[in-house]
Amino acid sequence: MRMFEKGMKMPKKSKNLAIKSKIWIEDEKGGMVFGLGRLRILGAIENYGSILAASKSLNMSYRAAWGKIKTTEQRLGKPLLTRQVGGVSGGGSQLTPFAKALVKKFEYLQSLVETEVDLFFEEHFNVEVDDQRDSIDHKL
Repeated sequence: MRMFEKGMKMPKKSKNLAIKSKIWIEDEKGGMVFGLGRLRILGAIENYGSILAASKSLNMSYRAAWGKIKTTEQRLGKPLLTRQVGGVSGGGSQLTPFAKALVKKFEYLQSLVETEVDLFFEEHFNVEVDDQRDSIDHKL
């Protein structure tokens, strides 16, 4: 049976359906490079100026946040942060120009994917419940 056959039976559920999608970037071995979690970490670092404050704001450990950043840096071969070690004024971290560009491009990619998936879903999966047939008519 093809994935999209005309008149495909669907279980009766709410008429208000929504599509959800999640994207991430992997390396050639399938290892996580970048996704929404890392995007949130970098955004929090940008807002708070430190990995510790960012990790606290995201309810995650410093070690987990730092590990994800370090893994991404290793897989990309480029630094994401410039770090200033403690001292009188305390330490801190800032996004590198590369990290800022990565964040901007990923946010754009996420927006494109969401827009296109939403449009496709609305056009091809707009479910109209027909008590007589209980099926999906689609345009594929």
